[in-house]
Amino acid sequence: MSFSVAVLEDDAEFRDTILVAELNALGFAAEGFATSTEMVRRMQQIRFDLAVLDVGLAGESGLDVARRLRATSPIGIVMLSGRGIQHERVLGLRESADAWLGKPVDIEVLAATLVSVGRRVHPEPVATSMAATPPAAAPGWHVDAAAWKLVAPNGQTLDLNRAERLLLAQLFAHAGEPVCREQLIAGITSMPDEFDPHRLDMLLHRLRRRVLLQLGASLPVRAVRGYGYVAVADGEDT
Repeated sequence: MSFSVAVLEDDAEFRDTILVAELNALGFAAEGFATSTEMVRRMQQIRFDLAVLDVGLAGESGLDVARRLRATSPIGIVMLSGRGIQHERVLGLRESADAWLGKPVDIEVLAATLVSVGRRVHPEPVATSMAATPPAAAPGWHVDAAAWKLVAPNGQTLDLNRAERLLLAQLFAHAGEPVCREQLIAGITSMPDEFDPHRLDMLLHRLRRRVLLQLGASLPVRAVRGYGYVAVADGEDT
């Protein structure tokens, strides 16, 4: 399940180059805002699943913003604060926030917290009809090309972008057989000579993190030193 996230932070560099950029790289649909006015205006256009709010905003308190959101929306709220004020944290968690993290925040801790809050606040619907027979899941990991999703053995799914889909489709099509880097790169771009090979490693690194954070499992792809990658039964690197 992919979550949309509104990030309210008045430090532009921290907001855009770290929080928003890294969350998007991890599979969230994140948008950044400098003021609560901007964020509320955008919320009138689209629905966000989650909000990341800085406590120490210029001219207003992130806690006040959280209270207003809590009064009008079922949105999940994660507060960020560089101040170690215990009573402020306790008050925030009692009144409005679902989670509270200190600055500087580790982006993977923030991502894991967002997934946890998102699943709790916006659980996926569960079928209740006894008459309907659920479709049988395909065995093992596979790519649903029609829906652009990675499907885990337990049926959970992860949205994929074009490069991720093409890369995994190649690896799963040759499961158990190492695929060289050149072949993988040629399969995801029409200009392989201009493709930096390190981008392939970063693509898989970020995909592994997303799978672990959002599906709670290891991506079944191993590195083959000096050659490429192979899809295997587990997700540990060699």
